[in-house]
Amino acid sequence: MPDRRDRRAHPDGPDHPDRRTPPPAKRPPQELPPNHRSVVDSAVYRHGRRVASPATLADTFRRLREEPDGMAWIGLHRPTEPELHSLAAEFNLHPLSIEDALEAHQRPKLERYGDTLFVVLRAARYLDAPEEVEFGELHVFVGPDFLITVRHGAAPDLSGVRRRMEATPELLSLGPEAALYAILDAVVDGYAPVVAGVQNDMDEIETEVFRGDPEVSRRIYELSREMVEFQRATRPLVGMLHGLMAGFAKYGTDEELQRYLRDVADHVTHTSERVDGFRQALTEILTVNATLVSQQQNAEMRALAEAGFEQNEEIKKISSWAAILFAPTLVGTIYGMNFDHMPELKWAAGYPFAILLMAVVCVSLYVIFKKRDWL
Repeated sequence: MPDRRDRRAHPDGPDHPDRRTPPPAKRPPQELPPNHRSVVDSAVYRHGRRVASPATLADTFRRLREEPDGMAWIGLHRPTEPELHSLAAEFNLHPLSIEDALEAHQRPKLERYGDTLFVVLRAARYLDAPEEVEFGELHVFVGPDFLITVRHGAAPDLSGVRRRMEATPELLSLGPEAALYAILDAVVDGYAPVVAGVQNDMDEIETEVFRGDPEVSRRIYELSREMVEFQRATRPLVGMLHGLMAGFAKYGTDEELQRYLRDVADHVTHTSERVDGFRQALTEILTVNATLVSQQQNAEMRALAEAGFEQNEEIKKISSWAAILFAPTLVGTIYGMNFDHMPELKWAAGYPFAILLMAVVCVSLYVIFKKRDWL
């Protein structure tokens, strides 16, 4: 971080023409709950110790001007457009960064506007009940004597980070950069439970795949989409942290903070590699599942074909025997008709001839069907 400048040098305060920042384009007001409170926590620190807890942004601005060596740490949750504009006017924030903070849905990035850093982070947390990953977005403005966090979503909870930093005033006295590194560390540490939860989901999915669960394909697809989002959250962090480390010498970063950031960078690299491995494993599991489903379908089709073949064989046998039995029935039916003028009725050899004819026809049909493997 650059050396601190006295941004309060203008006696006319934040509305002086030399300090006024053009506001971003007007956007529709955000729809917030009636009891929504944007300012989660606001404090002014001196030598790493909290000296004031103003209730409003205006009080924070005023108290910070009264502390020559003070640092303001302002935590916001889904702030309104006027609140962000007041911050922009007070701390000379760039309009593009304010626009990003208003819109949210940004990719992780690190931008430097003069002596102010603008950092976008994507936090994540694992929800046990629905077994899914929820992502939040955090925007951080870091200046010579201020740190502003703008949170969109439930994650991350920065109250623990503030408590830890306040418990180590010697570290917090290093300035806003120390608080930024603590926030980075908290966001990255929050990825560990997500990785553990996803690993457990992967194990369950593998079991379901080989068990033939019909719903597993949907679960694989949903987890794959979450891993794509996880990749978008973690992969850019590697380059961001290396960019910060590259500026250690230029901005005279404290040795302790350098160690903190290197540790965070190691954790990010490890997490990013795990997420890449998860996505590759899910692709392979999906391929295996498709193969197993195809094999199962082929087995079912083969079983149906075999059942159809056996059914056809039975039909052949039944049809053959029906044809054999039909021949004597036909002869017997003809000679059983009660007509006076039938040539064979008075023939002495008529009965033996009819029996012989039935036998010849039946034997002939039997031989024919046998040769065709119908019997």
